[in-house]
Parts: sequence; structure tokens; C-alpha cells
Amino acid sequence: MKKKLTWERFSIDLKRNYQKYLIILPIIVFYILFDYKPMYGVIIAFKNFRPVLGIEGSKWVGLDNFTRFFNDVNCFRVIKNTLTINFLQLIFGFPMPIILALLLNEVKNMAFKKTVQTITYMPHFIATMILCGMLTSFSETNGLFNVIGSWFGATRTNLLMKSSAYYPLYIGSGIWKNIGWDSIIFLAALSGIDQEQYEAAKVDGAGRMKQMIYITLPGLLPTVAILLILRMGSLMSEGYEKTLLLYQPITYEVSDIISTYVYRKGLIDGNYSYSTAIGLFNSGVNLILMRTANWFSKKAGQSGLF
Repeated sequence: MKKKLTWERFSIDLKRNYQKYLIILPIIVFYILFDYKPMYGVIIAFKNFRPVLGIEGSKWVGLDNFTRFFNDVNCFRVIKNTLTINFLQLIFGFPMPIILALLLNEVKNMAFKKTVQTITYMPHFIATMILCGMLTSFSETNGLFNVIGSWFGATRTNLLMKSSAYYPLYIGSGIWKNIGWDSIIFLAALSGIDQEQYEAAKVDGAGRMKQMIYITLPGLLPTVAILLILRMGSLMSEGYEKTLLLYQPITYEVSDIISTYVYRKGLIDGNYSYSTAIGLFNSGVNLILMRTANWFSKKAGQSGLF
């Protein structure tokens, strides 16, 4: 009976709002064709896939590909590097747009504020390939970074060849590229805070610092919580393109991540089943991280995705 009522309500709503359903139809078709239909291919993670035999004709091997990955000598290395790079980005990169937004929110000179926003937005429009080309050039022995370092007595060396310099270059360039663009959503959230709260705080004698602590930050927390959950959901998958353009065999020990390892094993070595199993494991970890972050956010009294 309930199912019948639900279908009747949907039919009535469809007739009343058919224009809206027509608008979202292309989006639904897009996700079905390019997100849900390809998921069938995940089954090759449990098979010894041979392109000649096809998915159905390939031999079923169960969890052998996953076991092989966990026994691989590179397993711990790529997982450690993936977590290290992404946690460093989370620790140093995630708060920077928030800090920039808070600082800009306190600026009263609109001309200066717009100038700073424009300057910090611009690096976002530099393609990752161009950014990596700039980093490669600046890191060479005679590059910009070594010229500046030589002024302070540092020895000239190719920085991208040094494992100790890889993380600072990777994280620093990411912050420089995204800080301005990522601050937009936080500035939008700040603009939605009721201004009467600031006026009331001024009447009570609260200075700018107290206003920021007791009004601005609490107003920003729901947005921060949602974005942090989304970031946790892609923690194990970020950085593929940039890593692929920057890393070299000599720095594999610190730079090789799961995504690049999947690329080498799948597209270069042609081991499709093995690489799919690693990718599926990666997606499972992302799901667990997102669910955990969502649970913690709701327990802390903040917004959650679901």
C-alpha cells in the first residue's frame, strides 16, 4: 500500500513539474553512462582479466589480486606516501584559505582587498602541467630557487632530485595555486553571517579579536566541516596528475603514490586486474575516511553530508 501511494505521489509530482524533470534528465543520463555503467568493469579486480577473452571469459580468481598487492614490496611505500602527502596538504593547505578569508574579512579598504583577492586568485588558472614545468625549471641547478638559496650560502643542486625537498615543493606549490580560489567559499560563508551580531558585540565592548573568536569562527564552522568531510573523502586519490609530472625514479621512495602506481601497473605494464584491485581498495579507504569524518562532524555538533 505504501509503495502504491509513493508511486502515485511521484506520478502526480511528475505531471506537475515535468519541466524540472526534463532539465535534470541530461544530468541523470550523464551519471548513468559515465559513472554507474563503467562500475561494471570493477569486476575485473576479481578476475585474471585478458582483453582477448573479455570480462565474462576471463578466469575468476577471487581476492588473489588484493592479496598480491598486500604482499607486494611496494604496498607499504605507496600507501605511506599517499597518506603522508595528503595529510600534509590537509594540515598545511586546508587552513590557509580559511586564514586568508578571515584576514580579508577584516580589511576595510576595498581597493586593497580586491587587489589581494585578484593576485591570490590568478595562480588557480595556471594549468597543472604548466605549474609543474615552472617547478621543474625553478628547481634546476641554475633555477630560481637555487639562485635565491645561493644568496644564503646553500649548495646548488637539482631540488626535485632530493627526497627531502620534494614535499616542501609539492605542498608549497599547491598552497600557492589554490589558496585564493579556495578562499572564495569561505568569504561567501562569512558574508552570510548576521551583521547585527557584530554590532551587538561592539556595544558590549568586544574588540575585533573577540568578534572573530565568538562570532566569525562559529559562523564559519558548518562550511569548514562540510568541506573537510569532502576532502577526507578524496584523501587517498588527490595529486595524481601533479605527482605524475613531478616524480622521478630517484624520488619514488617519497613521491610514488597509489594513483601513479596504478597507472604504471595498469597502463604501462598492462596488468589491468591488479591495478583495478588496487584502485578499488583505494576507493574503499576513501569511503571509510569520509564516513568516519562525517560521523565525527555530527558527533561534534556540526553539519554532516548525510
